[in-house]
Amino acid sequence: YACDSKCLKTWHFLVLIYYIGIFRDKFMVQENYSAIIIGSGLAGLYSAIKLSQVMPNGKILMVTKCELGESNSRYAQGGIVGVLKENTADSVASHVSDTLNAGAGLSDFNVVKYISEKSNDVIHDLINLGVPFDRDENGELLFTLEGAHSVRRILHCNGDATGRGIEKRLSELVAQNEQVILKENTIAVEILKENDACKGVVLFDGSNYSVAFSNVVVLATGGIGQLYKNTTNPQCATGDGFALAYNAGAILQDMEFVQFHPTALAVQGEDANHLISESVRGEGAILVDENGKPFMQKYHELKDLAPRDVVARANFEEMKLSGKDYVFLNATVIPKEVQEKRFPSISAMCLKNNIDMTKDFIPVHPAAHYFMGGIKVNYDGRTSIKGLFALGEVSSTGLQGANRLASNSLLECVVSAYAMSEFVQKNIDDELIEMSDELNKVLKKYSQELGFIEYDTDVLKSELQSLMWDGVGIIRSEASLKDAQSRLNDLKSQFLRNEKCLSVQEYEFKNMLTVAQLIITSALQRKESRGAHYREDYPMTKEIAEHNCIIKEQGELSFVR
Repeated sequence: YACDSKCLKTWHFLVLIYYIGIFRDKFMVQENYSAIIIGSGLAGLYSAIKLSQVMPNGKILMVTKCELGESNSRYAQGGIVGVLKENTADSVASHVSDTLNAGAGLSDFNVVKYISEKSNDVIHDLINLGVPFDRDENGELLFTLEGAHSVRRILHCNGDATGRGIEKRLSELVAQNEQVILKENTIAVEILKENDACKGVVLFDGSNYSVAFSNVVVLATGGIGQLYKNTTNPQCATGDGFALAYNAGAILQDMEFVQFHPTALAVQGEDANHLISESVRGEGAILVDENGKPFMQKYHELKDLAPRDVVARANFEEMKLSGKDYVFLNATVIPKEVQEKRFPSISAMCLKNNIDMTKDFIPVHPAAHYFMGGIKVNYDGRTSIKGLFALGEVSSTGLQGANRLASNSLLECVVSAYAMSEFVQKNIDDELIEMSDELNKVLKKYSQELGFIEYDTDVLKSELQSLMWDGVGIIRSEASLKDAQSRLNDLKSQFLRNEKCLSVQEYEFKNMLTVAQLIITSALQRKESRGAHYREDYPMTKEIAEHNCIIKEQGELSFVR
């Protein structure tokens, strides 16, 4: 039929648009960066700042699954450990001793000592960056006490909003930093490797894939709290970094050690499991039963300031005795003026739920809070894969051992990030990476079409959270772990996504399945009770402390002393 020139051009344009739509995934955007950081919590933010200082001409990509600053770090209330020279009551030896005691034999002495010694420099660096730690009327830094610490050494911001205070300031600095390119609402779905070295990541924003190349990739993706029915962690804590590293062939360590915080707010609705900081007990609050009778003296000589695993199990046992799903925290013993100054956020949250801390007991129960295991790294975040680093909760440096000492987590984030930037400056060149046949072969899967099976990931996640809470929770046994493993295998058979997924939520669930399997397998292997891992069928602790290490290529666990 007749078609004039204008009509022909329009037809050609429509055909072009059609083919662009078909081959969109095949033409993924590819960019080179000096460094790539996955995660925007404290470890990620501080890494971006320190890397920009040692790479003055570098281009740094920060990728976050949510929005800038949304992370576990934001919800850290109690504080950050600092063994500071001006705190004459404290010492490195004292902090090392407390950390090793809490770690139940699995902490690395040299790592603990390094991080403790470095804390003075890093805390003062944060102060110089403008982090507003609380001070007294004379301008002196304030220190508080938490469980299993022998002296007051914990700094805080805005009373009980330390994580938020630090993160707010570092987020401001990162947002102002022209070297840092931010990609929000984007998930990393695969680590790229060539010749056993990390070369970048594949990213997915919910619609499109892209490739980011770099010789430096930093995983700062946080923890695994969303694997459990009750958790203090935000929605983004789905264990993505652990799955990324495992699938890339990195060594993971001690994946059975999940720390359950003893005191999460036991209410219904959106405020369920809101953290009630350990520092409340540090200031004198006491755990009591429904009659107001203290009970921690039955479980440990340190009573309410015993290590977290002891307090969590004590609360769990008292809940079984009473038949209720909570115990109470009596904070009425803390003077009102101290409560107002130290715990404004917690007080406001309680009042929102018709609980007056100055008059009422606070209903609390244990909840999944922190993950001690993770990607096996050196103190500076180096994994078993060249160019791949892991920092913060996703890592296992040897600091936390089998049971993290309160407020050591934020300290580990910043000290390891500081050390990582020094290593990168001295040892890694900023060079362009080009697409190779090996990398292109890996990327082909992302251009393949998927069948449009719709999975209700909310329902699947709920099932996973229940089986993990029931069988891989505060108290475990061979029977409970094997039952959880069987239920997990049933879930995996329902979810037919081995590599490429249709949505961010599907990628999250795929990662959660992987991490759950690693936790269960490791928990079955450790036939003893140590730190946060309690087996009622193996209640004793072995004399020799050994690490559980696992790597995908081997497909099985191996013990490493």
